[in-house]
Amino acid sequence: MGLFDRVSRVVRANLNDVVSKAEDPEKILEQTVIDMQEDLVQLRQAVASAIASQKRTQQQYNQAQTEANNWQQRAQLALQKGDENLAREALVRKKTNSETAGTLKTQLDQQATMVDTLKRNLIALEGKISEAKTKKDMLKARASAAKANEQLQSTVGRLGTGSAMGAFERMEDKVLQMEARSQAAAELAGADLESQFAMLESGSGVDDELAAMKAQLLGGAPQAQAQLPGTTTTDSTTAKAPSTAANDPAVDDELEALKTKLDQL
Repeated sequence: MGLFDRVSRVVRANLNDVVSKAEDPEKILEQTVIDMQEDLVQLRQAVASAIASQKRTQQQYNQAQTEANNWQQRAQLALQKGDENLAREALVRKKTNSETAGTLKTQLDQQATMVDTLKRNLIALEGKISEAKTKKDMLKARASAAKANEQLQSTVGRLGTGSAMGAFERMEDKVLQMEARSQAAAELAGADLESQFAMLESGSGVDDELAAMKAQLLGGAPQAQAQLPGTTTTDSTTAKAPSTAANDPAVDDELEALKTKLDQL
């Protein structure tokens, strides 16, 4: 194989590949229908031209046939008048017109056959164009659906393996972390409040007891001062009672216990 043949084959292969990739089904179908409609217009023009030619041939045939009949009548008239030469000339004219009419009749029959064929082809082409339009719409719908499905699958594929889904996953992890921190902070805040309230509840009893004890001590102090030795009293029994209470060991023990509690606080 020569170099020129190899180069030619490579060029044709590349051109075919480019053309195949550039072919859009919708555009090709649309152009095909347009081409068929143009062929239909040309075929209609051809049928119209054939019919017009057939009509002209029919007129010429009728005229030639009429002339042949006229010369036949003239030949008979001349022969009746005894003019054979004139009758012969009329018959010659009749023969010429008859031959012309015969030729036109043959041409007319051929034209009639051709017109019938063109009419059948025209009807067939119109049916094919109608079918092609219906098929074109169906194929265009299928092509559009295929393109939409291809784009959808491509988009889904990019979302499944690309950075978009990775970003969504990272943001989801961040949101989960934020929710976890928020829940932990809420639990810590709740525990702190619970401990504070528990301390308040536990400390209120001690404070109340301490306040009661202080009130008791403050309330008993004036009575003790009033019963100190050296004061005057009219009731000897009453005067002896504070002295006995002051020297009571149980009172001393209670005071010592109270001091101990106060020291612990």
